[in-house]
Amino acid sequence: MGRSPKTLVNTEELGRSIRRKRKELGLSLRDVANETEVSASTLSRIENGTGKPDAENIARLTTWLDVPMERILGRSQTSDDEAKAVVYYARESTPEIVEAHLRADRNLTSETAAALSELFRVAYTQFSRTESDKSSRKRR
Repeated sequence: MGRSPKTLVNTEELGRSIRRKRKELGLSLRDVANETEVSASTLSRIENGTGKPDAENIARLTTWLDVPMERILGRSQTSDDEAKAVVYYARESTPEIVEAHLRADRNLTSETAAALSELFRVAYTQFSRTESDKSSRKRR
């Protein structure tokens, strides 16, 4: 699973993002296929890291995911000493931004970055204020 040196598409990142959003929304592969016009079998292969999506499917999926295409596409080769830029949009959720930074950290293995990201996501969900919390504080 992951990105081979010859491809520009980070299928591991794309697959992980699709699976996460699909699970968060309680959608099946067929549901996502209907929303994105990408076949369920292609989505399954991408989630499992064996699919190689074409440009049109990448565009459809990054639009559905609402993530910058730069996050999915490979960057130019950098030496190990150079820091890789983390690209995100302001509308991305805080847990997604933190996850991108953790994955870019050269001091963390991919497994450690994933575990820390999940811990942050759970804590953020538990401790972040809901809209009703925000409006009740304004009334005080």
